[in-house]
Order: sequence, then C-alpha cells, then structure tokens
Amino acid sequence: MNCEWVKANVALYAYDELGDDARFELERHIQRCPGCEAELKSLTELREVMSSQPVLEPTPNLLAASRMRLQEALETAEQRRGWVLALDPSVWLRQLKFSPALAAILVIAGFGGGIGASWRLFHQAPGVSVPAPTATTPAYNAEASISGIRSITQQPGTNQVEINYDTVVPQKAEGSLNDQKIQQLLLYAARSNYNPGVRQDAVDTLAQKPDEAGVRKALESSLLYDSNPAVRLKALEALSPYVKDDTTVRDVILQALQSDQNPGVRVEAIRILQPVKADATVRGVLQELATRDQSLGIRKQAKRTLDSVPEID
Repeated sequence: MNCEWVKANVALYAYDELGDDARFELERHIQRCPGCEAELKSLTELREVMSSQPVLEPTPNLLAASRMRLQEALETAEQRRGWVLALDPSVWLRQLKFSPALAAILVIAGFGGGIGASWRLFHQAPGVSVPAPTATTPAYNAEASISGIRSITQQPGTNQVEINYDTVVPQKAEGSLNDQKIQQLLLYAARSNYNPGVRQDAVDTLAQKPDEAGVRKALESSLLYDSNPAVRLKALEALSPYVKDDTTVRDVILQALQSDQNPGVRVEAIRILQPVKADATVRGVLQELATRDQSLGIRKQAKRTLDSVPEID
C-alpha cells in the first residue's frame, strides 16, 4: 500500500464505495501517514460542505443528452485496456485483492458458463426438443427491460407500426400509433437508441403525433441533443407547425439556431422561424447572427430575413 494508491482511491473511501479489504488497508496506511490523513480530512470536509447544499434534479433533456453522449462514447472507446486485463492473469490477481465485487462477477460468470454448457448438451441430446420462445412466454413479457430498438416500420397508408426491439432476446411489437406501448417504444428509440437510422425513423413516426406533450418534449430533446444532423432535421420539421403558438418550441428552435454545429440545421431553423420573424426575441437573435456569426452563409440568411421584416411605426 503506497501513497499514490491511497490518493487515487481516497474519494471512493470518503463516499463509502471502497471494498472492505481495500478500506481496511487504506485505514491502516492513514494511521501512519500524515500526508494521506490530511488528504482524507480535506476530502471529508469538502463532502460535508457539498452535502449541505440543495440537490438539483437534472432536466429530462439533460438526461437524454447525457445518455446519448455516454452511449456514443462507449461505442467509440478503445478496448485495449479491457483486453490487457483479460489476457494478463497477474492483473486479475491484483484487482481481486481489493475488489470483492470483481471476485463475485467471476464466480457468477463461471456459474453462468456452466449453465450454458448444460443447456447446449441438453439441447443437442437426441430425442429432446426445446420449445421456441414466444411472445406469450412469461420470461419475455412486456415488463422485460429493453436493451435497444432494432428497426421501425410503418405500413404504408395505415396507422400500423411494427417495432423490432431487443430485451434478453429480440422481440417485436405491432400496433397503432395510438397504442401506449408503441408510443413508449418510439420515445425510447428517439432518446436512447444507439442506431441513428432507428432514431431518425422514431422521430419521423413520432412526428405524426406531435400534439402529445411527451412526444413534443422528445422532439425538442432530439433537436437540441441528438448527435446526428438528419435526426435533428427531422425533429425540426416535426416542430415547425407549432412555432407560432408554442413559445417553448420557438425558444428551443432559437437555441438550436444559435448552438447547432450543422449549417443545414441552422438554415432550416431560420426558414421555420419566418412566420414569427417580427417577434422581438426572434429579431434579437437574428440581429446577433447577422453581425457576429462565424458563418458567412448564416449571416447573409439572417440579414435577408431581417430585411423582410416590416418596419414598425
């Protein structure tokens, strides 16, 4: 146990997230190391100060954006560290010393592997048949946690939607756009799915029901936070009919106009704001863009829109 390890794990200790063995070792080290003891005392005092402050609940939009960014980061993260850990037994042994949870995972993994091997032997035994899982099998009921939406298809000329989604195994749901389960799956796909094509299909389908409060919130979230410009354009198109009467929608479109990194999305936002270009807030944003925006195209588009605003006597 050295000071470097203690400083790297003292925050886990302060927040009661350290395993029992590691906690015991850290406490023994602190008893004989004034420097590390001072580090822990400082962190404990900071935790007490922070605990006295009111806790702010994150907004649904922030949660949706954070989940999307986390999913993308996980998809693009380098896997090298994980492979080194898997291939180097000495690393496993060092981790096991201070990670009871890791040891438990290994036990569970071994137990699961034994069950899998037994199932394969049983499945392959002559004369034994295993019924295929169906939608009515209790293990795959509607309450199973969803891991992802695979595809969304609307039957042409009808209100029927088919959604293929994954839980423990791939599943499929069919029903009307008015069906609560179908709407929940579409909202999940729009906010959380890893596939941008599926998110675009979800937003496109939800655009047919934008009068629903939850649907409109999901469209606003997609416009502001989705990483794919095609999805953001779909959300923008779906919100356009409400720019006159819904000030929240108008503010979200103005925010996208100011912060979006895609010029096409911003130009489309200016076009959609045409019906309310005389609004004081809209004029203020357009004036700011016309004089200071880094994009020459956006400056010209904003200026043309402002020039078409009738003068107020």
